[in-house]
Order: sequence, then C-alpha cells, then structure tokens
Amino acid sequence: MYAIDEKLEELESAGTPIQIGLVGVGQMGKDIIAQVVGMRGIEIAVAVDLTTDRVAEGFQLSGGDVDIICTDDVSEADKALRAGKKVASTNYRVATRCENIQVVIDATGSPEMGARISLDAINNKKHIVMMNVECDVTIGPILRQLADNAGVVYSLSAGDEPGSIMEIYRFAKALGFEIVAAGKGKNNPLDSYATPDQWQERARARNMNPQMLVEFVDGSKTMVEMAAVSNATGLVPEVRGMHGPKCVVEDLTKVFCPRSQGGILGRTGVVDYAIGDIHPGVFVIVTTDNRRIIEGLVQRDMGNGPNYLLYRPYHLCSIETPLTAAQAVIYGEPTMKPRKRLTSECIAVAKTDLKAGTVLDGIGGYCYRGSIDLHETAKKERFLPLGLAKGAKLKTDVAIDQVITYDMVDLPESVLLQLRRIQDTLMS
Repeated sequence: MYAIDEKLEELESAGTPIQIGLVGVGQMGKDIIAQVVGMRGIEIAVAVDLTTDRVAEGFQLSGGDVDIICTDDVSEADKALRAGKKVASTNYRVATRCENIQVVIDATGSPEMGARISLDAINNKKHIVMMNVECDVTIGPILRQLADNAGVVYSLSAGDEPGSIMEIYRFAKALGFEIVAAGKGKNNPLDSYATPDQWQERARARNMNPQMLVEFVDGSKTMVEMAAVSNATGLVPEVRGMHGPKCVVEDLTKVFCPRSQGGILGRTGVVDYAIGDIHPGVFVIVTTDNRRIIEGLVQRDMGNGPNYLLYRPYHLCSIETPLTAAQAVIYGEPTMKPRKRLTSECIAVAKTDLKAGTVLDGIGGYCYRGSIDLHETAKKERFLPLGLAKGAKLKTDVAIDQVITYDMVDLPESVLLQLRRIQDTLMS
C-alpha cells in the first residue's frame, strides 16, 4: 500500500486504469463513483442498480458529458466498454462477467445479493470487495475459500470501521504488541427496540433509508461490524452483545483493561465498542512487558501504561473503498478477510413479542435486531444467524429479547442459505 499512489499513476500513464464493476448505486455507491473521479489509474466502468436512471444519476457525479450505454446484455456491455463507454445496468452479471472488469464492489447491503454477486464474481475470476458486511459475517469464510481456490482476492473494504480497525491491528501485531481490546465508537444513540416508523423523519433529514438508520440505532450494525473484526482476527466478544460502556477517548485504556487493573474485562483479546466521544474513531488497546519498549512509549507520550491506546480518529466509509479495489488488483492482497472458521456469530434477537406465522422482515426493521456471541455457543444453541433471518417464517411464538433459533423457523431457500450450509459442513 505504501506506493499505491505511484502504482496508480503508472497505470494512468500507461492508459490501463483498473476497471471496476460496482453493484449498488445508493448512498455508498454514489460516494465511490464521486471519489474515483478524482483518482488516477482507476475507473468505474460498469455500475448496476435496480434502475438505470439511478445508475445514470450516479455517473453524472463524474462531471461533464459521460457516454453511457444502458444494457443488461453482457456481450453488448463488453462491446461498449471496448469503445470507451460507461455501462449502466440492472443485471449484476454485467458487472461480474464483463471481460474488462477486474474487480467487483458489492455495495448492496443485501446478504442474499452479496452471496449471488460474490459467487458469480469469483467464478468469473474477478476480485470482490465486500462492503456488504452483513453477508460477510454470514458466509465470509466460504467466500474467502472459494476466492482463494480461484486465485482472486476476497476483501472487506478500507474505510468501513472493521477495515480501519484491521489497519491498526495489523500494525500492532507486526510490532509484536499484545492485543488487549479492539473496538469502535458507536455513532448513534443506542435503542435496541428502535423501528423505522420512529426514525423515519430523522432518516429523511439525513437522506437515509429508515431501515439503514435503524440498523445503526438498534445496535445491529455495531454487532455485525465487530463480528467481522472477530472473524478476521480471532479476538472474541467476552459477553453476548459485548459491554458497550460509556466513556471518552482519554479513558479507553482505563476501561478496556482487566478488572485486576480497574477495568471491565475478565480477559484480554476482545472486541467491543464504546459510547462517547470515540466516534468516528476506532481503537486498539495494546500492552507489552518489554521494559525497554515501555520506557520508549512513556517518552513518546503514550502514557504510563500498562496499556496503550492506538487510535484512528476517523473512518471515511465508502470514500476509502477504491483503495481496497486497487490493492486487490495491484498487490493481490485484501484489506481484511475472515479466517477459514468463524470465531463469532451475529445472531437474531426479537425486538418485540412475535407470533407464530410471522414472516420476519429485514435487518433494521420491526421484528429483530442483531447481537454477537461466540460461534461455538451459537452452534451449540442453534441460534439463527442474523443474515439468514429475512423471510424466515416463525413456527412458534417468540418473546421480546429472546434469541431466535433454527428450530423456531422455516427458512426460505436461497443462494445465501446454500452457501451457509456448505460453510457449516466444512467447519464441522
């Protein structure tokens, strides 16, 4: 990554910029298009959404006259790309199958679409950048394995909080520090029972889909993101749902440390989050018993220990995503990927009393929220993964705050479910 600006400049000078296929031109997708406009050596060649009008609107962020062809036919799209045109489509396979596309970005937010997009991209030897963390925490290990087998990169995105945490984590691990905790600041009020109708006006004021905002407010997004960190690092949630204390940046090392040191942790090597002035930052708490290094840390104003804060005060979300696409193509490396086995599971918990026969809605809806637990616990108790809950039909009543299990639901068949079954078989 250190010379990525020079590598991109070389590609620009050679007239061979990286060609991206983008699926999802909502808030995140539009940010990606707008950011790539100002970059060298990389282009959005194909963009896909539910309507080509929405895609065209995104491409207009490029400024000036953009020559756009609207087609759902891969051959026609290939021809347009060779002629130097941009392609707008409603068919994700145009992004995953066009010959010139080197890397596909999934910005849909739908676990089922993430499964379909990733599977097709990998099958067609395209790198995949997964902004769809909800999909990753459900079937990330099998997608990573399929990508490895195909010789392409499967990666979560730089700029998302998991990717930003991973940046600090790798720095700390490379230097030989012991990891005490890794986490993020929560960026919205926490209301585990929030529903879209309660947050509709505030969502409209922020130009957001109400369900997207509720996913943040009810804590589901935080649980998903920290499950992704757990699955990429092996760090664990100490308790279901994590601790989530209220604190400020200057107190992070005093809070996220062992109880024997006055903190909240019964063990080290955990993922967690905090409510306070930490957002939009992410953090890793480290320690060392090397006296020489401790002296150096004190001299460099890192505090008197025994724990030290590595803090990134920002994450730029989709604005940073093109760097992961470039890293995959240029270096063949991910920003972040899950290990081959899950460490944590993001599970579905009832937000309200639910009746038998209810068909569960989506994440950020009315029926359920996400929480995090150890994968081994979730497996033993047959807890339903959050990503599989949408469209499931309850076979029994479920009480508010009760974890939904596989035994309580009939699941609709899907590509996502098929891949999850394969993953579970390989991990058994």
